[in-house]
Amino acid sequence: MSVLRRKRWRELWQMRGQVVAIALVDAVGVAMLVMSLGTLATLDASRSRYYRDHAFADVFATLKRAPLAVADGVARLPGVAAVEARVSAFGRARVAGFADPVQVHATSVPASPHPPVNRLRVLRGRLPQPGERDAVALSDAFVDAHGLRIGDRIELTLHGKRATFRMVGVAGSPEFVAQLPPQSVFPDPRRFVIAWLPREVLEAVMDMDGAFNTLAVRTAASTPTAPLIADIDRALQRFGGTGAIDRSDQMSHRYLDEEFRQLRVMAQLFPLVFMGVAAFVLYVVLSRLVAAQREQIGTLKSFGYSDREVALHYGGHAVVIAVIGAALGIALGIWLGTLLAGVYGDFYRLPPLAFRVPVPVLVLAVAVSLASALAGALLPVRRALALPPAEAMRVEPPTSGDTRRLDRHAVYRRMRVPHRLMTRSLLRRPLRTVLAALGLALGTAVMMLGRFHEDAVGRMVDQQYRLASRQDLDVLFVEPLSHVALAELAALPGVLRLEPQRAVPVVIRHRNRSQRSAIIGLSDGATLRRPLDAAMQPVQPTRAGVLMTDRLAHMLGARAGDRIRLQSREGRQRELVLPLHAVVGEPFGAQAYLPLDVLDRLMGDGPRVTGAALQVDPRRMDALVDRLQARPGIVAIERRREAIANFYDSMARMILVFTLVATGFGAVLTAGVVYSSAHASLSERSRDLASLRVLGFTREEVVYLLLGELALLTTLALPLGFALGHGLIALMVSGFESDLFRIPHYVSPSTYALSALSTVLAAVLAGALVRAKVRRLDLIGVLKARD
Repeated sequence: MSVLRRKRWRELWQMRGQVVAIALVDAVGVAMLVMSLGTLATLDASRSRYYRDHAFADVFATLKRAPLAVADGVARLPGVAAVEARVSAFGRARVAGFADPVQVHATSVPASPHPPVNRLRVLRGRLPQPGERDAVALSDAFVDAHGLRIGDRIELTLHGKRATFRMVGVAGSPEFVAQLPPQSVFPDPRRFVIAWLPREVLEAVMDMDGAFNTLAVRTAASTPTAPLIADIDRALQRFGGTGAIDRSDQMSHRYLDEEFRQLRVMAQLFPLVFMGVAAFVLYVVLSRLVAAQREQIGTLKSFGYSDREVALHYGGHAVVIAVIGAALGIALGIWLGTLLAGVYGDFYRLPPLAFRVPVPVLVLAVAVSLASALAGALLPVRRALALPPAEAMRVEPPTSGDTRRLDRHAVYRRMRVPHRLMTRSLLRRPLRTVLAALGLALGTAVMMLGRFHEDAVGRMVDQQYRLASRQDLDVLFVEPLSHVALAELAALPGVLRLEPQRAVPVVIRHRNRSQRSAIIGLSDGATLRRPLDAAMQPVQPTRAGVLMTDRLAHMLGARAGDRIRLQSREGRQRELVLPLHAVVGEPFGAQAYLPLDVLDRLMGDGPRVTGAALQVDPRRMDALVDRLQARPGIVAIERRREAIANFYDSMARMILVFTLVATGFGAVLTAGVVYSSAHASLSERSRDLASLRVLGFTREEVVYLLLGELALLTTLALPLGFALGHGLIALMVSGFESDLFRIPHYVSPSTYALSALSTVLAAVLAGALVRAKVRRLDLIGVLKARD
């Protein structure tokens, strides 16, 4: 082993505490990268294989009713590989021992055991056979949530017709990986079920003998979908077609796409923070090592060692630390990724697939770790190369920082001597002080980011379910009804207030942009459901124009006063041109609002309602729900209480995992910065501290002097950390924003307090380790050593 190599390993062992601290910070960044990209690769591979093996459709269409011959015509269109014409219905279900309303999406079982589009995945039992009019297969998430078994019975009310069915199988479909209830953005496995029934059963229920109302199309390879969608729309327009959609707009697929995008944001944001801090800490440590070894560097050069050999020697320190950090980070990332994949496995209904990390991700992780380490070592190595042998043999001149002006300030003169020394030390090297505070601040920022999700969820619940949607019950009808039908509903015992609503699917256009959405018609003076402005104040729909959510306006590039074109996708499919009156803020969805009577007039089909919002006497809630469940004309009943509970249940595990991971990583970051800075400061100033002992300072006073600087840095870093935390949160909010939901930028007082407390505790722990090292160090003996 060469002399320089032995020297490197000896030095790394002597500063092993700092090596471990830097490697841990580096490992956290690598772990976040491996966890995020590994989870993304695992989910994407599982979904792609599922789609491929089960022939997931590329285009979907819904319509009122069309004969099967129309589907044959669609199958002959250029670029169509296969077509599946189905009968679908929405309704309600009742399960023994479960009182809450359950929404049902029923669809016909394909006639062929191996259909060319959307093949079902049978998990247990079998699919209903033709002629089995009482048989049904149910979605796996619902069955697992209720603990159902093959042979159990379930009551379904579809299109106003009620019947009891026997469960013969449990199935899944690539069409329902994310099993979302209609008009919802979160899965609810206890209150939503997909039911697969024999075609003849649904034909009888929906009066679809020899007809269909949904269409799934698989295209030939490399076929553009936009022209095909236009052809399909023309073919289905006179049959009540609501507009074909590409796979990218299909709800389940889009939901997973949004999740994948969020994982990419995590993979870009978190590793960048931790790798930057690791590079900074390594810079501090190597800078002080090079400064302490000036004489050694001069000696090496005078004995003939080249600049290249010296650079490789000190750069080798960074490479060793980077390799250790990469190895630890990859192992930690795989473990965390396995846990996260299990959470996603419960949330989504994908075929099981073991967590895996692609080789390119591992290569990227090692490359990023090496790059950050070498970036941190760059300036110290250049400083070592720039030292001529003769100059290196001299004692390093004092720093140029001028702190003499401090004596002019009365506050400084009134300070105790230790506090003066701390202040002088920090101000003498302002750049180093700022960088150290920045490293500590990033730890606080990461902890804020970990707690932010819980704050955001609470804020979203407040905005949506306590300010915007204040009803106790939402009731949706099988078909649009006249306003007269609401009188009977309003007269039911327990109904305190009823507000009618109408939802019309539309395509909204502004200039060259378009977006599928819905117009919600609200009654005058509505108080149960109301749009909110940016200040969370209610805004009433107005006849002066349309209200639009901020997300929808952003996607269309529209501003207040612009003319908006709205093409309805039901009934007479009229085109409306209205001014955008105002933009409102909502955390969920992307929709527009009009007064109910204005919407009725513009649609031209008379007063209609598709649902109602109810305020209910809590003492009569259960009895009222039972009465509503007995009415076949109601397709869905949703309690606000259950909606809130489902929202929290859907997010709880992910929030918990993310919070624990981010908080733990933030603590590692803070402790690593504190420990490395303190240890390096101890090494650099050991002679100064020993001189203070000779001058009469006690050991505890010397420890206080060293750790007091770090305490002051930590205090200064907290407000900077809060500011950086808001910056990271803003980046995450921007990256997570979608038309499904928006995360509000909100940080609660408890998050500030807990983030600060976590930072302080991590700093105290790291300071305790340094304190123990100082107490064991023979500071008097340092005076005998040569500079």
